[in-house]
Amino acid sequence: MSKKIHDFNDIIRKLRKKNFGKGPERIHTVFVQNMAISTLYGNLTPAEQFIARTTEGKETVHRARTKLIQNLYASSLPEGLEDLLGVKLNYLFSDIKVEEDIAVSVFLFEANIQ
Repeated sequence: MSKKIHDFNDIIRKLRKKNFGKGPERIHTVFVQNMAISTLYGNLTPAEQFIARTTEGKETVHRARTKLIQNLYASSLPEGLEDLLGVKLNYLFSDIKVEEDIAVSVFLFEANIQ
């Protein structure tokens, strides 16, 4: 299972790097029944960190990060994600705590992950 988690994290990291210019520095993922729960550390680009120095900036970065991730997965799944796990992704729930630069994504699949 650890290779599957490593490969899953690699797909997530590459997707975010490609679309945001920076992937997370560290990802911790656990598989629980039909869910993959990922905690992502070190997500923000230097520009996002600069913008987030104000309350309005934090809200802007938060809104952009959460909406972009959700729209990205809704429009096209990361290549190889469903093949790796052998199950269809139904939903993605994602949020980020801008101040601490920690994000959480919960991937909800059609069936249990083997």
